[in-house]
Amino acid sequence: MEKSQRKLIVQYPRKQVGKKIYAGDSTHLPIKINVSGVIPPIFANALLLFPATIAGFSIGGEVTGWRKFVESYLSQGKPLYLILYILFIMFFCFFYSTIVFNPEETAENLRKNGAVIIGRRPGNQTKEYLQYILTRITVIGASYIAIVCAVPEVLTHQFSMPFYLGGTSILIVISVVLDLSSQIQSHLLSNKYAHLMKKANMMRRR
Repeated sequence: MEKSQRKLIVQYPRKQVGKKIYAGDSTHLPIKINVSGVIPPIFANALLLFPATIAGFSIGGEVTGWRKFVESYLSQGKPLYLILYILFIMFFCFFYSTIVFNPEETAENLRKNGAVIIGRRPGNQTKEYLQYILTRITVIGASYIAIVCAVPEVLTHQFSMPFYLGGTSILIVISVVLDLSSQIQSHLLSNKYAHLMKKANMMRRR
């Protein structure tokens, strides 16, 4: 899910250089399934822990009123906390994805470069299509993040299972491992390419 993306085929127009006409290039416009990363659960968790933090400052006296409500319903593992946690994650996923990927700006850039998405006219139709794709991809990505973050909460507080990593920690660990893996692969490829170039230079000298 972290590496999954939707690739939209983008076709560039044909070019004429002198008397020759070159066919237009075809490339892909990738849109990640999980555009927002770990930002939504971090923001959602911070918002939900804020009332509990304020209630913790009010030490002493009988627990009544809003403090009782917070401890009874908004503490970790409570049903209302889980529902709000999932809703906040969904909200921040959509909010962040609209900031990172702007369909109107992307459609305008494609139009200026003369590129078109296969089956869509440049301009407003391309913008609506990109918005359509982004909305449905964000639903999948937000559902994935919500499940990853909600399952540890349920296992820990509802079933008293020892689960030492929260959903946010799992997402961070996965991102770090994938990034490290890609860097290692890039390093190995660069070393292999350098070795091949060195070998080719030696053969030329002979």
